[in-house]
Amino acid sequence: MHKNVVSSRFCWLIAGIMLLGATAVRAQESAGEVPAAGVIAAEPQKLVVYDDKDSVRNHYFPSEKIADAAALEIDEGCTENPQSGKTCIKVQYNATGAFGWSGLYWVNPKGNWGNEKGGYDLRFAKKLTFWVRGEKGGEHIAVFKFGGLKGVYPDSDNHGMGPVVLTDQWQQLSVDVSTRDMRYITAGFSFALTKAYNRKGCVFYIDNIQYE
Repeated sequence: MHKNVVSSRFCWLIAGIMLLGATAVRAQESAGEVPAAGVIAAEPQKLVVYDDKDSVRNHYFPSEKIADAAALEIDEGCTENPQSGKTCIKVQYNATGAFGWSGLYWVNPKGNWGNEKGGYDLRFAKKLTFWVRGEKGGEHIAVFKFGGLKGVYPDSDNHGMGPVVLTDQWQQLSVDVSTRDMRYITAGFSFALTKAYNRKGCVFYIDNIQYE
């Protein structure tokens, strides 16, 4: 397992850009409070973001692309060497578009940018874990994170890790959420990557995303 964590400052810059990008694309930044009612109760001690395509255990959906959206192609049912189970998520980035970067949010329900109820109470969780691998190794992911959506029903927090340089082997990564405000999370997972560090594009895989 090799993980090259370079500049944390750059990580949070991209994380900030992700939030601004989502706002610019959808233009849905209504001010609001964390809802006192309508919060969906999480499965005790664990909540699965993704384990297999169309699994009844999945709680979030990789449906919302931002920035250079057309540069990303997502296959939720890839059978090429999943970390476990039958499928994993394959991400293809072709490094095109005017923004110079692309991102993807897992949200609940699909299409929710904070203007529908759908967030989960994740206060039980101590960490967000997930497995990733690159097709060749050397793929540069600017940030993996959760939260950050605004709107009528905004996420109660956002946090993440990166940049991360992948290898061609599966590795498990973990984001500590034990000190975060996890009362209401609509964007359960997200990532961003840039053309500057992936000039020829890249392919990478994600599997077994969960809060525990």
